[in-house]
Amino acid sequence: MRALGLVVILLSLAFSSSLSAAEVAVCSPDGNITVYFDVKDGGVPVYRVTYGDRLVIRESRLGLELASAKGNGQFNNFDNKEAVNENSLCDGFTMLTARRSSFDETWQPVWGEESSIRNHYSEMAVTLRQEDLKRHILVRFRVYDDGVGFRYEFPQQPNLTYFVIKEEHTQFAMPGDLTAWWIAGDYDTQEYEYTRSRLSEIRSLFSSKITPNASQTQFSHTGVQTALQLKTDDGLYINLHEAALVDYPCMHLNLDDKNMVFESWLTPDAQGNKGYMQTPCHTPWRTIMIVDDARKVLASRLILNLNEPCKIDDTSWIKPVKYMGVWWELITGKNTWNYTDQLPSVKLGETDYSKLQPNGRHGASNENVKRYIDFASANGFDQLLIEGWNEGWEDWFGNSKDYVFDFVTPYPDFDIAGLNDYAHGKGMRLMMHHETSSSVRNYERHLEAAYQLMDKYGYNAVKTGYVGNIIPRGEHHYGQWMVNHYQYCVEQAAKHHIMVNAHEAVRPTGLCRTWPNLIGNESALGTEYQAFAGTQPGHTAILPFTRLQGGPMDYTPGIFEMDLAKFSPEKSTHVLSTICGQLALYVTLYSPLQMAADLPENYARFMDAFQFIKDVPVDWQRSVYLEAEPMEYVTIARKGKNSDAWYVGSVTGMQPHDSAIKLDFLDNDRAYEATIYADAKDANYKSNPQAYVITKKKVTSKTTLKLHSAPGGGFAISIKPL
Repeated sequence: MRALGLVVILLSLAFSSSLSAAEVAVCSPDGNITVYFDVKDGGVPVYRVTYGDRLVIRESRLGLELASAKGNGQFNNFDNKEAVNENSLCDGFTMLTARRSSFDETWQPVWGEESSIRNHYSEMAVTLRQEDLKRHILVRFRVYDDGVGFRYEFPQQPNLTYFVIKEEHTQFAMPGDLTAWWIAGDYDTQEYEYTRSRLSEIRSLFSSKITPNASQTQFSHTGVQTALQLKTDDGLYINLHEAALVDYPCMHLNLDDKNMVFESWLTPDAQGNKGYMQTPCHTPWRTIMIVDDARKVLASRLILNLNEPCKIDDTSWIKPVKYMGVWWELITGKNTWNYTDQLPSVKLGETDYSKLQPNGRHGASNENVKRYIDFASANGFDQLLIEGWNEGWEDWFGNSKDYVFDFVTPYPDFDIAGLNDYAHGKGMRLMMHHETSSSVRNYERHLEAAYQLMDKYGYNAVKTGYVGNIIPRGEHHYGQWMVNHYQYCVEQAAKHHIMVNAHEAVRPTGLCRTWPNLIGNESALGTEYQAFAGTQPGHTAILPFTRLQGGPMDYTPGIFEMDLAKFSPEKSTHVLSTICGQLALYVTLYSPLQMAADLPENYARFMDAFQFIKDVPVDWQRSVYLEAEPMEYVTIARKGKNSDAWYVGSVTGMQPHDSAIKLDFLDNDRAYEATIYADAKDANYKSNPQAYVITKKKVTSKTTLKLHSAPGGGFAISIKPL
């Protein structure tokens, strides 16, 4: 990491308590964004945000409501006990100090969309005191050229040591009835399709947008999840999210649609409490991105910059991964995770599977795995994921059992030592899979043994899963307890030099900067839902504005055979994309962990298109965001790390799109060959998804390419120097 500048104090004034009568402010380095802070009558902290002369966040309240609080003694020396609400951190404050500073550095991510990131902000740290309770908190604002982050900090102090949060009451008052791209609030999943509507329309649409088992009992009918993308009528793009979610529950947003005010709503635990804190401590950052161009949303590094620097001293073992897997054939029903269709009659771990009748459709068999290894290694892939390798899949889902998997015992037809030797002999690794069935304590009991098994056989990456209701019962995927579990797994994995790709986990908030072995997450509708219901075109054109703001997604792209009846006769669904739309995802949905998800035999039918997947990198030196509009189209160009080659991807939504792509990001006075993978004239995600045309042409930095994309389609381009 190379610091360009250390903290420079602009103003460091210790104001007296009389400061509480004066509004204070801090501006972004370029002067466009200003945050104003004040304490109003009753000692209520409030803030507002402007972009130039435009109001972005109207006056909004800050604070927390406690379920209980304890100091060293003693809430027994108050001057006026009857006037004091010891559980309120929402009012009764005076402003003691407002200290301002600035910070400017450039840091190098271990992997990413570019090889260096600038972290440049102005800061204002406001200290507030509740005089009656003799306790204080600090609200820290960081203002960037593309947005704002702020958080609550609780210094160690005699009258606030331990406290339980009943609710956080952070408000975001919108400047009007904005357009929003949203998914319904839920404590356990983000696996929804996005809806585009006005804020005033969310209530009427809400009930049709939640899943039957959604955790909605405590949400209003306007509860939504972050990252929430918004747009004003005059063209400002506002994104609400959080950064550095550690030891705290995930934040949702409830909307008062009469006043257009969002308020934070934290995920509860089994007792209904929201968070358990011990000073000194702080909340995650609450983030407000504000930009005047949709492309700047995709270029923003606000969330990453608000996370702490990398905590892993030696990161040489963390490598981006392009992989295949024994997975899609299981999702589509061609084969199964389970070895037998018989239900084991004794406790798991005591079953002699060799005495049970195989079902003949077990995907993780030695023969099938070797077939995948042969194809993947011949085509330059790094790893092969194998799901269904370990005992327990016969009775794992939805039965709320404490003990399902032990994560070390393979089925009789999976030779873990032999298959690892076979893969290593062909220059590949196998990728581990740990489905926990949400029996979390069971996984923690076996975690060290599971990681030791990976060490023994040379695995360096694991895909984890948390399908089903959390055990211990009553906890939620997005509560503080589970947030701490995910963090524990990542930190323990780092000790073993293991990279983690967590599915069904809490949505990312930029922690991959601090722990870059967190190489991917799911936390949204991925390709598997194309097999379940057929995710609508436009989904992949909204994810970069929402889910991907907090970190990369293991979306598992690359499907070439769209008719799922060809995998399993009972399937009637289609993947709603063209082949070129699938190719584009390797560029538009950034991830250092990219899967070619389809079966080898389907790639063998389209090897000319498969060439792009073979060529495209998974780590980048520079990214240029060429055109974008949420849910409609996204076009991105990226330069491979340690390479002179560029790759362009473009995806569309429900409507066709015509692009005029200027290649002015290329080196001047240098010629390149562009290989263009484009939708054919008659391509259509419904009726003709496999129609594409591949052309080659000489290009320079002065070239403009005019390309047409079908609905649900797109294009992909590799540009290599001549």
